[in-house]
Amino acid sequence: MNGRQYLKNQLPVILIHLLGMLMLSLFLVACGNPAPVIFFICMVWLSVLILCLMVFGFTRKRHLDRLLAMTEQLKERYLMPEIMQVPERADERVFYQIMKMAEKSMLEKIGEVQRERKEYKEYIEQWIHEVKTPITAMKLLCENNRCGFTRELLVELESVDRFTRQALYYARSEHTEKDYLIREVKLADVVHDAIMENKYFLRQNDVAITVDTMESIVYTDDKWIGFILNQIISNAVKYRVEQPVLHFFTVRESDRIILSLEDNGMGIPQSDLPCIFDKGFTGQNGRAVHSATGIGLYLCKRLCDKLGIGIQVFSEGNGTRVSLSFPVNDFVTGVQG
Repeated sequence: MNGRQYLKNQLPVILIHLLGMLMLSLFLVACGNPAPVIFFICMVWLSVLILCLMVFGFTRKRHLDRLLAMTEQLKERYLMPEIMQVPERADERVFYQIMKMAEKSMLEKIGEVQRERKEYKEYIEQWIHEVKTPITAMKLLCENNRCGFTRELLVELESVDRFTRQALYYARSEHTEKDYLIREVKLADVVHDAIMENKYFLRQNDVAITVDTMESIVYTDDKWIGFILNQIISNAVKYRVEQPVLHFFTVRESDRIILSLEDNGMGIPQSDLPCIFDKGFTGQNGRAVHSATGIGLYLCKRLCDKLGIGIQVFSEGNGTRVSLSFPVNDFVTGVQG
């Protein structure tokens, strides 16, 4: 509470007291009281007024500062009335009731929005599960009737399947703890499964792939890691400048195992690197490739954070390296040893 603002708010009270002092002084003069007595009475009155204003102002400031401190510590600040004491002053009780009504309205609105989000999320998940059935059926039809047309169609079906899974994982990314299973996973198996899921897409773009020997075992969810690798592979091929070359390898660093995918694409400008995980950010390369949405890396980062996996992107001129860092605890070290 600002002192100047406080005095401005108390101005009507001060003016009333000054008017009272003036009227009392005129009355005492009319009664024949000497000037020193009148001056003394006015000084006592003024001193009491100043003392009362200071004590009241200090008390109010301490009370308001305490309320501000309590509010700053709250995550949901609209719940402030729940921890406040019921005020004793009549005017403060009016504002307290207004805050309670605002809190109730806010909670009702939040509940309504949460219900709508839940219903929309359930609809999206159900729709994706339904649409995956005809996608799988079309893949089988194309694989049983091989020709130039069906091979091209299989590439497009892989893209459709990738986008539907992206929508599904985006819908579930808020509550990954309800849909993941931590278990022993061989990184080599995850990498080869991701390559197989994109085989038609990689074959159409004439991608050369090298996979180093991987004997590392980590504890994570292979389904979510597979999805992250699919996004990284898609980006590596999308932002190519020549025949794409993808190189998978692992490195052991103290208590972490790092899985990396390195490509020979156009690379990422240094000015874009700090923002590549931001939602909707496409950067200079994204404006050149019109199919960029700015969702893929954002979703990878979000899922990695949920799973406790580090993700880093390195790029110096040509080519990009994306690294996934898996923690290894003493138990896993003992198993692998």
